[in-house]
Amino acid sequence: MFKNYVKVALRNLWKNKAFSAINIIGLAAGLAVCLLIVLYVVDELSYDKYNKNAARIYRLDADIYFNNTQAIFAVAPDPLAPALKRDFPDIEEITRVNYQNDVLVKKDNQNVKDHHAAFADSTFFKVFTVQMLQGNPATALTEPNSIVIDETTARKYFNSTNVVGKTLYIDNSTNCKITGVIKDIPRQSHFHFSFIRPRGKDNDSWLSNNTYNYVLVKPGVTKQKLQSEVNATINNYLGKELQEQLHASLTDMEKKGNHFIYHATPLTDIHLHSDKQYEIEANGNITYVYIFSVIAIFILLIACVNFMNLSTARSANRAKEVGIRKVAGSLRSHLIIQFLTESVLLSFFSMLIAIAIAASLLPLFNQLANKEMHVSTLFSTWLFPVMIVLVFVVGCIAGSYPAFYLSSFQPIQVLKGKIAKGFKSSWLRSGLVVFQFSISIILIIGTIVIYNQLDYIRSRKIGYNRDQVLVLHNAWYLDKQIHSFRNELLNLPGVTNATISGDLPTGINFDNEGWFRDATFDASRVVVLTNFYVDENYIPTLGMQMAQGRNFSKDFPSDSTGVILNEAAVKVLGFKDPFKEILYRPDFSNGNINGAIAYHVVGVVKDFNFSSMHSNVGPLIIQLSENWGSIAVRINSKNIPSLINSIQAKWNSMAPGQPFNYTFMDADFNNIYTAEQQTGKLFITFAVFAIFIGCLGLFGLVTYAAEQRTKEIGVRKVLGASVSGIVAMLSKDFAKLVLIASLIAFPVAWWAMNKWLQSFAYRINISWWVFVVAGIAAIAIALITVSFQAIKAAVANPVKSLRTE
Repeated sequence: MFKNYVKVALRNLWKNKAFSAINIIGLAAGLAVCLLIVLYVVDELSYDKYNKNAARIYRLDADIYFNNTQAIFAVAPDPLAPALKRDFPDIEEITRVNYQNDVLVKKDNQNVKDHHAAFADSTFFKVFTVQMLQGNPATALTEPNSIVIDETTARKYFNSTNVVGKTLYIDNSTNCKITGVIKDIPRQSHFHFSFIRPRGKDNDSWLSNNTYNYVLVKPGVTKQKLQSEVNATINNYLGKELQEQLHASLTDMEKKGNHFIYHATPLTDIHLHSDKQYEIEANGNITYVYIFSVIAIFILLIACVNFMNLSTARSANRAKEVGIRKVAGSLRSHLIIQFLTESVLLSFFSMLIAIAIAASLLPLFNQLANKEMHVSTLFSTWLFPVMIVLVFVVGCIAGSYPAFYLSSFQPIQVLKGKIAKGFKSSWLRSGLVVFQFSISIILIIGTIVIYNQLDYIRSRKIGYNRDQVLVLHNAWYLDKQIHSFRNELLNLPGVTNATISGDLPTGINFDNEGWFRDATFDASRVVVLTNFYVDENYIPTLGMQMAQGRNFSKDFPSDSTGVILNEAAVKVLGFKDPFKEILYRPDFSNGNINGAIAYHVVGVVKDFNFSSMHSNVGPLIIQLSENWGSIAVRINSKNIPSLINSIQAKWNSMAPGQPFNYTFMDADFNNIYTAEQQTGKLFITFAVFAIFIGCLGLFGLVTYAAEQRTKEIGVRKVLGASVSGIVAMLSKDFAKLVLIASLIAFPVAWWAMNKWLQSFAYRINISWWVFVVAGIAAIAIALITVSFQAIKAAVANPVKSLRTE
């Protein structure tokens, strides 16, 4: 029996080639997009799960609120994890990491700038599952000046992984003995260390947050239990230090609304649920996983709707078949199985084509999403069965209504010719078209809003001029010649100014410190401010504006203890006349607090964005201090490549053998919003697919609508109807449906995009014209799709359609 169902289904699909092609292509396109998004979601959800004990590993993150200023860090005090292990038996192992990022490696008498360097405890390999290709993981990080490198680094510098015992000269200062070679850390990890060295001396301060603390708990220990132990440790040790140095207990602070909280963040939550300051690498966002998952479902539903629409539209063509089968004794259940078999078979063919489409589009999708996904993931032990189930589910969903609808025809009515109905007769079919285009219009509006928000970010005044600024990185390679190098730059034509500072507004992580209103270090008068260390050329080079007072100047020796506040800091501190105020910070010159250093305010700079526009401008304090991290060069040249070559020549003469590395500040600014840019590109891609699939269905519908109204069109032409009139008649019904879809989509799209915009502190308002453009675009696309087939029907010879009458 089943063999007969398949045989009849294949015969029907082959007989109606055009119908089958439209359905298969539409379903295949929808399934292909769905598969690509499944790969994306699987990739995002798999981060850090390569670790054998991933479910038992936690990172300790800081959440500090102090007198109306809040700091949320991915780091914690250096002694926190060891204290936990010492005091609580639930902790199986701990490890700490200090991320260095860039490292200088000597190769062939040249220094090469490399990346992803870190310092870690010797227990690193006991907590994380990192395969050691060479060396002993238990002892690899126990020796001073030892180093563990990954497989790629070993091949890069030695063309081999058998390098244990060899040395690397690191950072112009240390010969490091290679004690291990690890397999490259999987891409689905929140860190990627190519160089791992032993950590140095521990920092005993509980008030200094500068270390990534990871703990591995014993089996059965819950997150809640660990959190309670972390809280107890903080109350015990940090509480004592606060009492000693700030003369206030944690309880006193909590009564005033302040808090020191250290959250236990599950390792597998870091990538999608953590966006704190000092993250080792940029993380993903669970919101985008939800959004793309919903889009995948919607696009798949659009494809299923196509099938349902076209199948019911063809009801007149198959009505006689159903009638004859019933007269011949076929049961309704047999007809349902027959039609579902056809739809599942069509779904199967569509899935095969979808896999081919997904494989061919995957390189482009990887580029858009900044991923390295592989189509082989679809055939994994758990995902391949899901695909098989998806074929049957999609086939049954897409074929359910046609199956039950067609099988319900009464033989007498069918054979009397009363079943053939025009397009207008099916309210369900019209509703499905509305559903299709509602989704397409929502995606169009989403694309426009995302583009406008990104354009707003690029064009908004941010308090400094990032255009025509060349940033030279790792300026400390110049050592004592750094000031001479800056002076040489100023002699180059095309260079207008330059500043030496590692704290540039396009940076990622900055120092945050507590500043006091008096020298007694009263806890009630401390404020956490972001610290910038700059020279006197910083503000003019970056085109910042002073709101009050003046910039730093060499003419004022007292500026060594002077500070510049931004407007946000003045507001947080509550200063009415900042120039009459004194700020204090602890003097840690001997390792411990050794009195207070007083600073006077010399100026107030207008607020400028030194962090992502997802957050408001925070309170900032700027100090005059040596900071050799980078050199920002203001240029004004029509021949930028030539100017860069001249700058590089100066660099090579003063820092021979040191790598010359630069970026442009506007590019660094744009890189902050890489995730949003990728989202915009993906939205455009999905919107195009949704519209394409919807148009395929619309094309099929108008084809069958014209077929069912062939005689009507013939009569109208004989009576004098024009081609344009007939085209308008066939098109207006579809135009009405798209208009209804627009009215439904507008409020949904407005709500969804407003929710997305809430994540930006500085955002656009969604203008009315966005909805008008989206609606007009949808109607235009629909009319273009419909018009081709409508014109074809309108110009047909009426004699052929009426000759049977």
